Amino acid sequence: MSDTPFGFGLPPEEPENGDEGKKKDPAGGGQGPGNPFGFGGLPGGGDNPFAAMFGNLNPNDLGAAFQQLGQMLSYEGGPVNWDMAKQIARQVVAQGTPDGVKDASVGASEKSAVEEAVRLADLWLDQVTSLPSGANTAVAWSRAEWVEATLPAWQQLVDPVAERVGTAMGDVLPEEMQAMAGPLIGMMRSMGGAMFGQQIGQAVGALAGEVVGSTDIGLPLGPAGKAALLPLNVAALGKDLSVPMDEVRLYLALREAAHQRLFAHVPWLRSHLFGAVEGYARGIKVDTSKLEDAVGNLDPTHPEQLQEALQQGMFQPEDTPEQKAALARLETALALVEGWVDAVVHEAAKSRLTSADALRETLRRRRASGGPAEQTFATLIGLQLRPRRLRDASRLWASLTDARGVDGRDDLWSHPDMLPTASDLDDPDGFVHREQLDFSELDKMLGEAAGGRAEGPGDGAGEDEGNGEGKDDQGK
Repeated sequence: MSDTPFGFGLPPEEPENGDEGKKKDPAGGGQGPGNPFGFGGLPGGGDNPFAAMFGNLNPNDLGAAFQQLGQMLSYEGGPVNWDMAKQIARQVVAQGTPDGVKDASVGASEKSAVEEAVRLADLWLDQVTSLPSGANTAVAWSRAEWVEATLPAWQQLVDPVAERVGTAMGDVLPEEMQAMAGPLIGMMRSMGGAMFGQQIGQAVGALAGEVVGSTDIGLPLGPAGKAALLPLNVAALGKDLSVPMDEVRLYLALREAAHQRLFAHVPWLRSHLFGAVEGYARGIKVDTSKLEDAVGNLDPTHPEQLQEALQQGMFQPEDTPEQKAALARLETALALVEGWVDAVVHEAAKSRLTSADALRETLRRRRASGGPAEQTFATLIGLQLRPRRLRDASRLWASLTDARGVDGRDDLWSHPDMLPTASDLDDPDGFVHREQLDFSELDKMLGEAAGGRAEGPGDGAGEDEGNGEGKDDQGK
């Protein structure tokens, strides 16, 4: 996990030997994952978006440039200018990936292949999990379509963080001065929303060139009930593998369909994951002294000063217990999701696909080397999902299947209190064989979650005397 998840206040790391070892920012900016909101990399080059906007323009372009600046300053929406984010993400997609592959509309044959792969994947999954199908439809998306479909989820993820930062921009002045400084505060918030929108647009656009479905990062980014694959990216992933493309597509369809089952039939899971992000955002602390200095010295005729102040370390998230708890909760939940998917997909594919083991290891290495999940979370919320946790979680779910069967394993998703914890991932065998989690205890916990304790209110049943670690669901 990054020591400063949002990177505010840290200069970019210098490579040891020339350009060797320099980390690339998956969002296309100049500061790397350690400074996701470094506000670099607008189309046109340069670390300063205003320099990029005005630096190399001829007089005929000045009108359009000032019009764009006016749009930035007149923005009155939420903490992120999502119109700008969408526009920049689409521009990044249109430019193509670094290897020169351009986005393209999905043809009829590719749509048919994806639909067939998802249909077959659901049939195989029926035999290895008690959770029914969660995909009402199967769709094949272009990269631009992925951007359009997932932006609402990105907004839910990022807005709490940007809101906390944006609020601080209006709170640095004394209350009696805020009324007089209204135009300046409004400009600052508009600029902040534009800068967040720029960086997020870069990140989402770059990610669209890598993801193969709607659940690559372990979160339900697309519309509910739609299992989606991106044929162009599926082909890019399978290009260097000695595996038939039909098997690559089918294995990825298994993963997508398994995610869809989990999110469709575990109703609390989405809010649990997104709530952990919001919990992290609530713990962000802002270095208001630096912000006050920046506001006091801001020249409205030079709006690039605000961008420079942001890069110089205006925001310093503190490593608070609340943030640690939120990140730990999110990391563990994501590891359990990905581990369950890995386990059930392997069980479904191992006897049917000759390349199942190779594809499984390829995707694990892709994640370990900084694939979409790690890069996205490192960029947007500062979380690096550790591959060791994924392997531990997968081993735990497989052991649960052996010990309790498919139904006993999947019953653990009935309530968040029944899921393994981070310490359980350190000792999977201990969790599997723990006496407190026999089937009678599971039945008891399910009954309490559904209808409350049998004793009823007011009779002193607020504590579970049989388990010191138990929780009273009515008291939550």
